[in-house]
This record gives sequence, structure tokens and C-alpha cells, in this order.
Amino acid sequence: MGKTLWDIADNLRGAMNADDFRDYMLSFLFLRYLSSNYEASAQKELGKDYPDNTPKDVMSKLKVNTPLEIWYKENSTDVDFFEKQMRRKVHYVIKPQHLWNSIAEMARTQNNDLLETLQEGFKYIENESFESAFQGLFSEINLNSEKLGKTHKDRNDKLCVIIQKISEEIKDFSTDSDTLGRCL
Repeated sequence: MGKTLWDIADNLRGAMNADDFRDYMLSFLFLRYLSSNYEASAQKELGKDYPDNTPKDVMSKLKVNTPLEIWYKENSTDVDFFEKQMRRKVHYVIKPQHLWNSIAEMARTQNNDLLETLQEGFKYIENESFESAFQGLFSEINLNSEKLGKTHKDRNDKLCVIIQKISEEIKDFSTDSDTLGRCL
């Protein structure tokens, strides 16, 4: 993981200082951590109703990036109850489109809406996830910073590269150890 972070830092060299880089990486890795825990808990909560065996081509046709997004579409009347249960059991909610796997797929496909989706996701997690327990969590990251690029497209493209690299090269992200602390 350390090598991957150094490679990403090299890609951003000159654009931002080490503190800024750390803020971006911590934010992305923490989103990945929260998402991983949330998806595992959602799978446990939904049991056999969790559509985790859906082939990629079917997900693509449905225009979804995660199994949970399929469940939300197919069970719209149950979403409020499900989220209430998740807040009670996991203590937070992440909307399916804001989960790391969805963000990573947007980066992989160079989706032009990645920047906005990240902003919406960070804002939702900070303000609405669970009684503002995560207030200010992502306050150090400015997705509209010119350090990422001069134009919206440049920033979106840079985020796609960073997130794709994290997603591809840190496949076995550990949620139960202090891997992140050792690397940063």
C-alpha cells in the first residue's frame, strides 16, 4: 500500500504539498473503509435478499455499480426502514451511489460526474449519515481546488486517475488493522 501511495504522490508532485496529499488520501481511504464496513453490514442485514451474485454485464445494463444499488431500486418502499436499521446497528448510512465501489467504477469508466458524486457523498456522510456524527470529517479535502486541475474536467480527470489507482493497486484493503497509519 505504501508504494501505491508514493506512486500517486509522484503523479501529483508539484500540484500539492505533502499535507494536502495526505488529506486527499486519508479521505479516500476512509471512504473506502466506511464503505467496506457498510456493505458487509448491509449484506448481513439483508441476508439472502442482498443481490451480490449479479453479473457485471447485468449491473451495467441496469446502470448500477453496486449490489446495494440494485436492492435500493428493487425495494424503494423498504429503503427508509433499511436505513433506519443500519443507523441503529452500524450507526451510519452511505447511499449506494456514494459507496467506494461505485466511486471506483465511476473512476474506471472516466465518468464526468465523479467530482459531483464525491462532493454529494462527502456532504451526505458528514451531515445526514447519522445525527451529524461525521460532521467535518471531509472538511480538509477541497475537490474544487486548482491543485487538482484548472478546470472542472481536469479535476475530474485527476480524481479518476487517483481513485482508479487506489482501487486497482490496493485490492486487499484491510479494515481491521492500522495499515493506513503505517503508510501515512
